[in-house]
Amino acid sequence: MNTADGITFIRAGGTPRDIGRAHGRALAAPLRAFLDDGLARLNHLTARPLTLPDLLPTVSAHRAEVAAALPDLAEEVAGLAEGAGIGEDEAWLLQLRREIMGYSKVPTAGDCTTWARTTIDGTPVLAQTVDLNGNLDSHIAVLETARAGSPRRSLVLSFAGLLGYLGLNSDGLAVGLNLVLGGTWRPGVPPYLAIRHLLDHAGSVDEALKILAGLPLASSRSLMLCDPERALYVEHLDGELRVREAGPAGLAHTNHFLHPDFAPADELNVFARNSSVRRLRAATDGLAALRGDADAEDHFALLAKEPLRVPDRGDIRAERTVAAVVMHPAAGRLHVRPGDPALSATQVFSL
Repeated sequence: MNTADGITFIRAGGTPRDIGRAHGRALAAPLRAFLDDGLARLNHLTARPLTLPDLLPTVSAHRAEVAAALPDLAEEVAGLAEGAGIGEDEAWLLQLRREIMGYSKVPTAGDCTTWARTTIDGTPVLAQTVDLNGNLDSHIAVLETARAGSPRRSLVLSFAGLLGYLGLNSDGLAVGLNLVLGGTWRPGVPPYLAIRHLLDHAGSVDEALKILAGLPLASSRSLMLCDPERALYVEHLDGELRVREAGPAGLAHTNHFLHPDFAPADELNVFARNSSVRRLRAATDGLAALRGDADAEDHFALLAKEPLRVPDRGDIRAERTVAAVVMHPAAGRLHVRPGDPALSATQVFSL
């Protein structure tokens, strides 16, 4: 483990429990402090105070679904608890914060902008802002994982003990995400854990789509998938998936449903939708203007501009850009700017 400029880098290998233990040991003190800060900061964000006993039925319901669908990741959560010296329910709470918050129709300024494209020379790219509330740029980690018995390795961007958020693997698959709001959120596999599962088990966009189709996802999301051959987004709503392939210029996604089958079910409030539409237009136009051989810094120059970059308004409840990433999956490189991408330097992690 090493920590520099706001990012903790953790290399972990072996069985799922081994990987979880290494992750937990590396972050034991920060995770304890995070859990003690208003119950993983949930009480800074919710309308009424929560306690862990209040949340145990919800935690247990999700935990059972994950254990049935993804037992290896359930083992890794157990290892995280052991390594960090926290309770297993607390370790699960870290995985489930977004599902526990659910969604509400309140004004927001952003919640991630993604884009992806492949190029003629076979240099795929997936880039995005990470817009979150809760001041989570104080808990950024990059995990390099290597499962025993598999040659595949992954680089995963993580926040506050999450087993997955976004990342890439050594087969050349990259996965990003956007929050979209609709349908019924229910006990199931949180999309963050689903992304980690894809990186562990899928070697291509085709394989990732097949795996996703079999997962009982807990909540609505859009995932951006990219490998050397294909770039696309796949939207999830109430157990259904819809896909749109990138054209030559690539494609972008923000926080409203784009597929016509799902658009009528969108629950994004009007203020957030206006932001989402504005960011989608800026991302689409900006991506089209980037030359085919644009490097990571060219992409960051776009990610660091408003409206794609959402500045800090001094309110822990408001989403803001807490990181930006540019992934080159064929090369196995994850470029990260922690915090406000207009103010931070790029750090590069390579498989």
